[in-house]
Amino acid sequence: MKTRVILLLAYLLGCLGLAAQTPKTTTLSKKALQDKIKGGWAGQTIGVTFGGPYEFRYNGTFIQDYQPLEWHKGYVKEVMDSFPGLYDDLYMDLTFVDVMERHGLDAPADSFAQAFAHAGYVLWHANQAARYNILQGIRPPASGHWQHNMHADCIDYQIEADYAGLMSPGMPNAASRISHKIGHIMNYGNGWYGGVYVGAMYSQAFVSNDIKQIVRDALRVIPANSKFYQCMSDVIRWHQQYPDDWHRTWFELQKKWSSDISCPDAIFNPLNIDATINCAYVIMGLLYGNSDYAKTLEISTRAGQDADCNPSTAGGILGTMLGYDKIPQKWKDGLAGAEDIDFKYTSISLNKAYDISYRHALENIKRNGGKEQGDKVIIPLQTPEAVAFEESFPGLSPIDKKEFHVNGNEITLTIEGNGFVLSGYAAKKREVADHVITATVSIDGQLADTISMPTNYQVRKDEICYRLDLPAGKHVIKIQVTNPHPDYELRTGYYVTFRKK
Repeated sequence: MKTRVILLLAYLLGCLGLAAQTPKTTTLSKKALQDKIKGGWAGQTIGVTFGGPYEFRYNGTFIQDYQPLEWHKGYVKEVMDSFPGLYDDLYMDLTFVDVMERHGLDAPADSFAQAFAHAGYVLWHANQAARYNILQGIRPPASGHWQHNMHADCIDYQIEADYAGLMSPGMPNAASRISHKIGHIMNYGNGWYGGVYVGAMYSQAFVSNDIKQIVRDALRVIPANSKFYQCMSDVIRWHQQYPDDWHRTWFELQKKWSSDISCPDAIFNPLNIDATINCAYVIMGLLYGNSDYAKTLEISTRAGQDADCNPSTAGGILGTMLGYDKIPQKWKDGLAGAEDIDFKYTSISLNKAYDISYRHALENIKRNGGKEQGDKVIIPLQTPEAVAFEESFPGLSPIDKKEFHVNGNEITLTIEGNGFVLSGYAAKKREVADHVITATVSIDGQLADTISMPTNYQVRKDEICYRLDLPAGKHVIKIQVTNPHPDYELRTGYYVTFRKK
């Protein structure tokens, strides 16, 4: 009898063990999956169009409640026709989607890097620094690392990561793996975390109808000791403390998190293109919007700074949660006539994106242990896991920023600190063909680097040079053009000095 009881207990414990090992799943109809993917892409497009007129026009302030924000039927098509460059949120995503479509989901990082480095669109900040790096032979992930990219913490991958979540329903860790490969092309640290978090929120939006839960659960993919995590946690806490006053949370963010201390253009400037503060505005819109589409877009736009990208992200996440069919008709009316138009620089329209992402999602679900079952999809639910800790510019703080206007073939700069960045560009003195100026950079009399400065804006180098690991003290930096020509010269604008804490 005793033996049989022991065997029965062992059997039951074994069954419990197997049950514990069996991964949780959820089931979505294929129609619901398609609807949510469609809602994500449409939501992004609606959001970026809505916020477009206010992009970086409200820096360090918010758009007052009394100011009306524009929206009307056919608005998206009007903007696509008149200002196609607004849709960098979309055509950057679609660059990566197109690489997967042509080369498969396992395409190497270099395939994505080369595709966007040689694309026809103009880039800025982390993307442009990465493009320059790639064209100079610096491959990912080095192309996005702060030692090669002064804009590593900027917003770039955060506004481009939507595709990773849309093809990873209920699978935030699968989205993180995709972002590890592609997001490090242009970002690192907090800049990369923005994209990882956005991807996780999209993933969770397929399997939860509670926007607060989506925001909280997705944050688990970010290391708790990072500044990015701490900022998002503050927004969640302030929302609980001031549930009816997003303006109060905005002010708290302004007091604690509003300094952009790495992007050279934004240092000592009301401009903030850091991923951290802008993602805080995204989740502020989601939390205070409380699943109301209009309120979500309004708040994430009125918060200011990158006021087109932030409602694009918020609108895409909420659009995924609601599904296309439940996006209020007023907002879908804005898409009238636009869904069959290819985004500029791509051969993909919204209608094509809906279909491609649906196929990629099905493939990714099956790769992660799910399956198709008739008109349904069995999705393996993943518990969000934190990615590795990264920190850009550790211990460095800007201490000085000065205008510095020098034109010519020889530039000498004296700084005192642990590092510097010198802004500038290669210029034509008259209307002539594009050219690449080459120059040497010497620090304290020692050759430190050889640089190429194209006059072509699309492949430009935004900073002439920077160095962030110098011993404390005074340093003399000299830039000497090695191929001088009477029609071309280097021009500087300012320099920033850094010190280690």
